Amino acid sequence: MVKNRYLPITNQIKKKIMAMNKNTVLAWATWIMIFVGLGLIAMGAFKYQEVAGWGFAAVGLGFFAVAWVFNALKGRV
Repeated sequence: MVKNRYLPITNQIKKKIMAMNKNTVLAWATWIMIFVGLGLIAMGAFKYQEVAGWGFAAVGLGFFAVAWVFNALKGRV
């Protein structure tokens, strides 16, 4: 019988994935939304000088609002 030498590594990865509870998922989602929002605001401020820049900045602020909601949901879900 061939022994799989990668089995302990995959078990460690499964344990780490299963260790993520709802609060951890919401925390990761909050950080991702903050970084995407910052990127959109930066694109609106520096890349697009026309009306499109206002749209990018507005959507970036919307991402901040959703990240705020995700942060508020931690511990309540």
